[in-house]
Amino acid sequence: MTKPISIPQITPRELKLRIDQGDDMFLLDVREPNERDICNIGGELIPKDTVTSNLEKLPRDKDIVVYCRSGGRSQWVAQALVGRHGFERVANLAGGMLRWSDDIDPSMKKY
Repeated sequence: MTKPISIPQITPRELKLRIDQGDDMFLLDVREPNERDICNIGGELIPKDTVTSNLEKLPRDKDIVVYCRSGGRSQWVAQALVGRHGFERVANLAGGMLRWSDDIDPSMKKY
């Protein structure tokens, strides 16, 4: 049995601080287009099921923060990027867009 890959978790507050400081990172939104229409923090939309066929769009020289609605799909994608595709600088947005709405922007719609 293979050991699960440990993926760093970044909180919405930590991510917001990094965004506000102008950190050069790549935000990867793995939700579906209709979800992005509901709420959006500006990441590159590459739905979960298409990430593998879009690896060339992902930088290997920047931190990548993967996010989804609640953190489950993004955790899965982050583990795949590190474990199967050799990416090293990957973190998951803990709690996803739901927690972003709770902690950063209460006006953001939840779904």
